Amino acid sequence: MNIHLISIGGSIMHNLALALANEGHQVSGSDDEIYDPARSRLMAAGLLPDQMGWDAQRITPKIDIVILGMHAKKNNPELLKAQQLDLPIYSFPQYVYQRSKNKKRIVVAGSHGKTTTTAMIMHVLSSLGIDYDYLVGAQLPGFDRMVRLSDAPIIVIEGDEYLSSAIDPQPKFMHYHPQLLIITGVEWDHINVFKHYDDYLRQFKILLNSLLQGSKVFYHEGDNALKQLIGQTETLAEIRAYNEQKSKISDNKLFTVDKDGQLHNLKIFGEHNLQNLKAAQLVCEQLGISESDFLKSIASFSGADKRLQLRKTIGNSAFYLDFAHAPSKVRATVKAVRTKYPRQKLIACLELHTYSSLNKNFLHHYAATMQPADEAIVYYSEHTLEMKRLPPITPDEMVVAFRHQYIKIFTDADDLERYLLMQNYHNTVLLMMSSGVFGGIDLERIEARFEYTPSDLA
Repeated sequence: MNIHLISIGGSIMHNLALALANEGHQVSGSDDEIYDPARSRLMAAGLLPDQMGWDAQRITPKIDIVILGMHAKKNNPELLKAQQLDLPIYSFPQYVYQRSKNKKRIVVAGSHGKTTTTAMIMHVLSSLGIDYDYLVGAQLPGFDRMVRLSDAPIIVIEGDEYLSSAIDPQPKFMHYHPQLLIITGVEWDHINVFKHYDDYLRQFKILLNSLLQGSKVFYHEGDNALKQLIGQTETLAEIRAYNEQKSKISDNKLFTVDKDGQLHNLKIFGEHNLQNLKAAQLVCEQLGISESDFLKSIASFSGADKRLQLRKTIGNSAFYLDFAHAPSKVRATVKAVRTKYPRQKLIACLELHTYSSLNKNFLHHYAATMQPADEAIVYYSEHTLEMKRLPPITPDEMVVAFRHQYIKIFTDADDLERYLLMQNYHNTVLLMMSSGVFGGIDLERIEARFEYTPSDLA
């Protein structure tokens, strides 16, 4: 088929383009800006547009399908031309469903932990040689792409609650119609779209009520808001609550404990990851995977990219990079690292750069989220505020919002980098959290500060 992707440079969109080309489809695309790694990957596959920008002449009757990314607006000239020609137009979640409607569909939804839980299921299926397709929101170790579409009988999908496209305002997860659904938790996010907390919760309620009889839902019982929401739904699905996987710490290592009391080593840590692991195990059980096989397979799981990613460790010092940006994610990540390193100094550094996190009406949700850290650092760019057309936020307002005794605020990336390079990391853990890039600071230079021996750092 001849498939054109409008806004091909997006994280999922460029991976979808690569997957379609790998299947043998004729793939073309367009975007007004494409950054690495998407740019390099599309170029290597011969899919990078010759010119940046939109051009209605790219859209011809020879195109079989148009896939529209979220970045494209309603007045996009290529979209308008496709509509004029009455071509089939899909958002990417609509297209993924069309390709998977005859498969067993597993969807992982929720405000946090989606990528990790999806990655856990994928890791176990791969370890056991089970054929499956997938769509996941991060590049995972051992996987060339974030999307796979084939004739496999199963698909594992990370189900985002954000809108599907400019002409398809439903949350993405509404298109997948799962037979097996995980909801990890709910916490208000995307306030540029869901202006009120109730609006956000309503999306999950609609999802639950849309499920058909015979489908199954697994939800985290420890999330009070989610538990209350479940009680208010009229879903036909079978509902099952879960908490965290039973575990034990020995010699500063984390083990899962199976029903026979046997210990299984883990590379991951943190209460939130044990919750994700339990959800993944329950879904794999539905696929006929025994607890023993699941725990043996998950022992080698080291996490998704930038999800508590260990960048460097030496002696009692460590440097972690994490994707956390929403309040619940920050709170869970800082708590997990403090629990693993109870005697080290913990420096927690957070970048705020999403619309929600930089909104003054939302900031108070970050109160005490970094409390377990000995020192808290918050970085945000005044330029980002301008680009998002948000009012200025002063450093003093940040201090009040975060409520941490020892907090430093940076609005200049160079100043932040200089400060981090000046620190003595002896017996110290540095945790950097962001869904962005900290203003482009050189993380490798900071990582190099951990190459000294503990005696050198003393």
